[in-house]
Amino acid sequence: MSELIHLPERLERASHEDLRADKLTLTYVTPRSTTYAVRDVSLHVGPKEYAGIVGPSGSGKSSLLYLMSGMRTATSGEVHFGSFHYSAASPSEKLDFRRASFGFIFQQPHLISYLSVLENVLVPIENPDQADKKRALDLLDSLGIAELAPKFPNECSGGERVRASMARGLVHRPAWLWVDEPTASLDSQTGKMVMDVLRGQTDHGALIVITHDLEILNDADIVFRMRDGLLTETFVPEAKKQNKDNVSS
Repeated sequence: MSELIHLPERLERASHEDLRADKLTLTYVTPRSTTYAVRDVSLHVGPKEYAGIVGPSGSGKSSLLYLMSGMRTATSGEVHFGSFHYSAASPSEKLDFRRASFGFIFQQPHLISYLSVLENVLVPIENPDQADKKRALDLLDSLGIAELAPKFPNECSGGERVRASMARGLVHRPAWLWVDEPTASLDSQTGKMVMDVLRGQTDHGALIVITHDLEILNDADIVFRMRDGLLTETFVPEAKKQNKDNVSS
């Protein structure tokens, strides 16, 4: 029988409400200096929005994602999902919320070597049923790697492992999907296919993508630009603005 973490009603409701980050700061302190990885960043993302975070290497965009998702603890600042004060929650409550509501896709796929590709995809679901297995297979198919389901990670190329990890991040229909450089190791055609699949996430949840490639954010609802740990710009891509204008006219 398919099982996910069952959240209390207030947390289940909060997982489908707005994300608000308030003055997030992350510092690294040595006897000689204090370095700001993220400095006083405040932002807002809606529950079914596609949001992008851009900036050069070392700008703080990955650190910001880790702070918002709770993978790293902020030096100061707060993260809320609706009325739920996520950053002040107990470790167990935060873990349950993250397991039930979040999906992660990192640059390094981190597949489990002794599990098949299909079994890796199903890791977020405890005791998966036939419907879960069908969804996992459908995701692998949509990502162009259905034939790899019975294979093991060492039988797959690097790009194939990345796509398998994407299916794993999507399989439980997370309310919030956090993605780090989804097209970095992929050719342009595969990258477009992958983004089409990821974009479907916003049918039921939010998608937050870190990238150097502004082109994949053309249809994002909001983009945040980072530099030197600071949020320097918040904007809506021109293509998105034009689409909105066409719909309203």
